[in-house]
Amino acid sequence: MPDPSAGAEPATVAGSAAAAEPNTVAEPVEVTQPESNAGDANPDAPYDTVVIGAGPGGLSVALNLVRARRRTLVLDSNRPRNAATLHSHGYLTRDGISPLELRKLGQAEIEGYPDGEFQLALAQTITATDGGYTVEARGVRGAPNRTVRTRTVIISTGVVEVMPALPSLRAFYGTSLHSCIECDGYESRDQPLALIGETADLADRAILLSQWSADVIVFTNGVGVVTPDDEALLASRGIPVDRRPIADVDGDRTGLTGIRLQDGTVVPRTAGFLRPVYEPSLAFAADLDLDTNDEGFVTTDAHGRTSRNGIYAAGDSTQPGPQQLIIAAGAGARVAATVNRDLAFAG
Repeated sequence: MPDPSAGAEPATVAGSAAAAEPNTVAEPVEVTQPESNAGDANPDAPYDTVVIGAGPGGLSVALNLVRARRRTLVLDSNRPRNAATLHSHGYLTRDGISPLELRKLGQAEIEGYPDGEFQLALAQTITATDGGYTVEARGVRGAPNRTVRTRTVIISTGVVEVMPALPSLRAFYGTSLHSCIECDGYESRDQPLALIGETADLADRAILLSQWSADVIVFTNGVGVVTPDDEALLASRGIPVDRRPIADVDGDRTGLTGIRLQDGTVVPRTAGFLRPVYEPSLAFAADLDLDTNDEGFVTTDAHGRTSRNGIYAAGDSTQPGPQQLIIAAGAGARVAATVNRDLAFAG
């Protein structure tokens, strides 16, 4: 997760050295899973895989691999990007669940298998060694530091959200203000909405947002790019563009009440969406020299293999970047199948 000086303190990535200190760990829930004799492996032997980051992508990878009887270690800081969000949506059978509860359930399922291990830790380095890799991690919240050997590594650390520099933004982020339209648009339906951003895709986002409300105003904060053609298109949809710099967001205990501009004008709004700049957190993997796209996201083949043999990536740290939870989980399952197959044929 990068320099937060460009805006409010961003949410942090799970499992990587760039993450902040984690939140309190949720109490595990009891699960009963079938036993596997693979759990009796030498504890000093290399892991089959180390999963760095326990978002939906990483948890899905780990669950599928422990079910394939692969000795799996998950390293995570328990500080997900969506930690400020009270409810997750669009996840089949779990619509409306707390993101932290979803992670707690995933952790418990993985630890219910003999080959699954979960630790609060921040990955520091990944070094190539004979037969695989060595991962060094700093324990957090009293957990020990770890240096482990592994045949494969799966990167699922997600991204950093760099927000517009608005002093009170964090007070409403996760309640009245969100960043994922597809995730939280329904809960903001038919309200006067603000779309705040400093990127060049605001017109596209505004048109999408208008599916949930007929009252949308685009705020560029004097920075975001809306071309004359885009502005004409938005006007044809009844979506105005306000290019004035923003001083702050206003609100009270009930939530957001308006967008306060630097000229003193307050535009009434009761909810809104932010367009962050997303940056993947990959400092711990710098020595691997992985191929990335122009935005810094890890490039992979269709099955999650990176440019480095034995290194895989799943979830939001891969191109095209942030997506819904259920998409990340599906990608994790696909990568797990790839890793299991590659290990099987490697012998």
